[in-house]
Amino acid sequence: MQNHFALFNLPQQFALDTLALDAAYREVQSKVHPDKFVAAPDAEKRVAMQWATRANEAYKTLKSPFLRAAYLCELHGVDLQVESNTSMPTAFLMQQMEWREALDDARDGHDMAALENLDKELRDAKRALLEKIASLLDSDQYQAAGEAVRQLMFLEKFGEEVGRVFEKLEA
Repeated sequence: MQNHFALFNLPQQFALDTLALDAAYREVQSKVHPDKFVAAPDAEKRVAMQWATRANEAYKTLKSPFLRAAYLCELHGVDLQVESNTSMPTAFLMQQMEWREALDDARDGHDMAALENLDKELRDAKRALLEKIASLLDSDQYQAAGEAVRQLMFLEKFGEEVGRVFEKLEA
């Protein structure tokens, strides 16, 4: 089975032309969308549905820098071990603890300004980590990129937590 990049006829790299991805996705969907197979035999309908589902999954993966980075690592044999490997560099863990304390303080004190500062710091950290991942992937350092992707997963989850605190404080 061809990979997601090949499905959309795009180069297999982290840097991606999102307009080209969007156009390629629309082209694939126009050929396999189930609505085009309403009068077709059941077997053709099933195949069209499978292709449409695959195109949706591939598009979602490539559209997200985080998912695209993880996918590229996996394509190059790097097992991210997201369920079993939680070891992280000490400095990263210390930063996480500081952010958690800041989040607790902002939530407990109903301090929107502190929460906004934390959110900005987190977005900056994610942006810097994505740049590092892009550089590692572009220089074929897939194992190191995989470790950075695992760190990004932590930041993504923490960002969701920050978002929930925002919602709670705004309510």
